[in-house]
Amino acid sequence: MTALHELARLVRSKNAGPFQLTFDVLFDDAATYRRVVDSGVISAERMAALYHVPADSVRVFHYAPGLAIKFSFPRPVASGDPADRDVTGGQQYAPLVDLEIPPPQSST
Repeated sequence: MTALHELARLVRSKNAGPFQLTFDVLFDDAATYRRVVDSGVISAERMAALYHVPADSVRVFHYAPGLAIKFSFPRPVASGDPADRDVTGGQQYAPLVDLEIPPPQSST
């Protein structure tokens, strides 16, 4: 197994407006992008469990031309709310970096 941060060029999170968080995982090459997509590790169900949100609130997007996986979900509290601990959403990516990605499936 390989940690996501070892495969991705960039793993980041940010606000998508005051009520949404969005996450981007970008890759340098198509083979690595395909490996992570095909692994199914970045799925709505897995991200929901990781971030303690309902699975039906998570939207996952695969963008092959950009070698990117993106997912978004509603923020638990609005950006800037007194209970908000990360107003820009820029620290929310941390649980992603150590996600274990299995080796690619053999085609034999």
